Amino acid sequence: MRVSVVQMSPGHDKAANIVQARRLIDGALAFDRPDMLGLPEIWTCLGGDRATKFDQAEPLPPPGSNEPGGPAFEFLRGVARDRRIHVHGGSIGERAGDKLFNTTVVFNPEGQEIARYRKIHLFDITAPDGTGYRESATFGAGNEVVTCEANGVRIGLAICYDLRFAELFLALRRAGAELIFLPAAFTRETGKDHWEVLLRARAIETQCWFAAPACYGKHLDAGGEPRWTYGHSLLCDPWGHVVAKASDGIGWASARIDQAVTERVRRDMPVLAHRRLV
Repeated sequence: MRVSVVQMSPGHDKAANIVQARRLIDGALAFDRPDMLGLPEIWTCLGGDRATKFDQAEPLPPPGSNEPGGPAFEFLRGVARDRRIHVHGGSIGERAGDKLFNTTVVFNPEGQEIARYRKIHLFDITAPDGTGYRESATFGAGNEVVTCEANGVRIGLAICYDLRFAELFLALRRAGAELIFLPAAFTRETGKDHWEVLLRARAIETQCWFAAPACYGKHLDAGGEPRWTYGHSLLCDPWGHVVAKASDGIGWASARIDQAVTERVRRDMPVLAHRRLV
């Protein structure tokens, strides 16, 4: 299975972000012809104040139904159906009553939703430059480990800050994951030191492929202050080798997910069978 990860530079205008996503998806499909592609975290509305995030978020139809959704949901469904590919929707703002969730949706080539995952670990930290982030002030937390299947490959779902919690990825491996999608909007300050090393570590620990589409560049926070995301979208194999990476700026990276590599790595070093403590 060939996979592309799309690197975007979104702001808080959902309509403009959809235009950008469409252009990049069209480019990836034309040049690399993936069987599956993925977008970054919260690409529909990055930045802005709480009211803006609520306004740009969408109530989602019941999981697995054919009921219509909002503009971003229908855009993702339409790409999957019209281009006959699997689409991992990165994550979008899901409005559920008076709550928001940072939510992934995945569609098959018929345009049917096959998985939905709400981000479990919320980004409440102070970065090395002193900038504070409080995701829990706007978003609720999910509580389910989620996998799905595309072209015979079992896929695990996680989002951004989840990357720092190895137990989630062990749970995904135990649920049968061979490929893990991790859309992100990693900050530039944390990303330059931790992004690639953590992705490679999680790949080595779980012996899974990783597909990590990310946001890149500047956006404005609620007070109009600039914030920067790191980008460096990449694909990594089960041995921890980075096999494709996007340069700075918007674009995409693509690689083939080879299940024979997964089988060989797991056969020769059966770490899951050797695990004793958990």
